[in-house]
Amino acid sequence: MSRLRTARDHPSAVLLFAQLVVVLAYPFLDANVAGRAVVGVVQMAVVLIAVWAVRRTPALSWVAIWLGGPAMVFTILEALDPDLGWVVLLSAAFHVPFYFYVSYAMVRYLFHDDTVTRDELYATGAAFTVVAWAFAYVFNAAQVLWSGSFAGSAGTDQSWFELLYLSFTTLTSLGLSDIVPVGDHARSLVMVEMVVGVFYVALVVARLVGLGASRRMRGSS
Repeated sequence: MSRLRTARDHPSAVLLFAQLVVVLAYPFLDANVAGRAVVGVVQMAVVLIAVWAVRRTPALSWVAIWLGGPAMVFTILEALDPDLGWVVLLSAAFHVPFYFYVSYAMVRYLFHDDTVTRDELYATGAAFTVVAWAFAYVFNAAQVLWSGSFAGSAGTDQSWFELLYLSFTTLTSLGLSDIVPVGDHARSLVMVEMVVGVFYVALVVARLVGLGASRRMRGSS
């Protein structure tokens, strides 16, 4: 009961944990249709958790629901046939705005008051991973629209998980990926993600520093 209460009180932590579980489980399950379907179901759960987390924020939960519903459907369709171009594009058309809206909701959650709760700290990590998820779908759509956009050790057709890896390494500015953008459109999208990653870190640091300064001013008055 106490664990359920903890999970209910910290939806951002549950969202962050669920996304990390998908990252760790994906290599074991992506080899066949059944495994991809399991991953698809888990990703659907991530979408539901994201909607639940948004309901705790000042953002509009109905927006997340309207975007998340179709995203769940295309999650399964994409798991069944990840190489079908129109499915990939429509999946990205719903997943990208959904995940960006969730990240927007998380950022609003961080700035909606002058205190930092434990769940808001988890929200900083959850928002970061959600942005990485969004750009992975952006890259996947770009690969369909502009063939050969990305190159890697596996050739020019990268899987969604490989693009997720590229997204994480780009967003964190680590540059560890052996997958690189080779098309102009792909490079422009990667540059946008670089800017978003740097801006997000600066935003969170500025928020924490501002709160610390505000507390010191209140303490000295």
